[in-house]
Amino acid sequence: MNPDVETDPVADFFTALAEFSETSAPLDFVLIAQNWELFYNGLLNTLSLVFLALAIGMVLALPMAIIKAERMPIGSQLVTAFVYVFRGTPLLVQAYIIYYGLAQFEFIRDSVFWPYLREPWWCALIAFSINSAAYQVEIYRGGIDAVPRGEVEAATAIGMSRWGALRHIILPSAIRRCFPMWGNETIFLLHGTAIASTITVIDILGAGRQLNARYYLAYEGFITATIIYMILIFLLTRVLIRVEKHLMKHMGEENLVKPAGKVLVT
Repeated sequence: MNPDVETDPVADFFTALAEFSETSAPLDFVLIAQNWELFYNGLLNTLSLVFLALAIGMVLALPMAIIKAERMPIGSQLVTAFVYVFRGTPLLVQAYIIYYGLAQFEFIRDSVFWPYLREPWWCALIAFSINSAAYQVEIYRGGIDAVPRGEVEAATAIGMSRWGALRHIILPSAIRRCFPMWGNETIFLLHGTAIASTITVIDILGAGRQLNARYYLAYEGFITATIIYMILIFLLTRVLIRVEKHLMKHMGEENLVKPAGKVLVT
């Protein structure tokens, strides 16, 4: 190789990739690499839908979980009905009803919400948020019920009101205890966001479908989407495990006794 001749690393990479795709690879990696922006935008849409839906779902679910755990009259029955409806029907049906169904009502089209409800991204976010809230209600309700009775009695003994105990003792303990189930809901929701592509949102799967349709491919887009999902799940799982270990360690420290310079777990 002549050292005086300048080489372009990017051009060399695509040349090697094209040769590999034509001779050895079962996939057309050149097209995949050339359309990286399509998958990048799909990745951003997927992540924004997941984390916003989780956050909105948490805001909706926590008050309903408290109402159900406290067995408040009427409110508890309403929360139970909400959970039953949105956990008992497929997420795909819910997304279709919001995106295709609400547009059939004139008062919806004339309302201030129509600029959002006519956009598929917002409809997907609403569907995912409500569905996630229904699942998170039971997660937090189970966490509240799992708080040891002794913690509640101790809060009462020092003069805390019921709401004060909920705010300072029960809810922090319950959220830590139900974090593993919340982590599972995060992974399930990430998988569920693939439904967004059915209402024209370009998420990860939507990017794969668009690539296949654009170049008349059979499976390049789907395999690329699969790999991206697997990488996301791997990274998300690692993060959730680290956070869970931190939370569980913190819970363990509450039961530590340190006699004579030694640490004993009771």
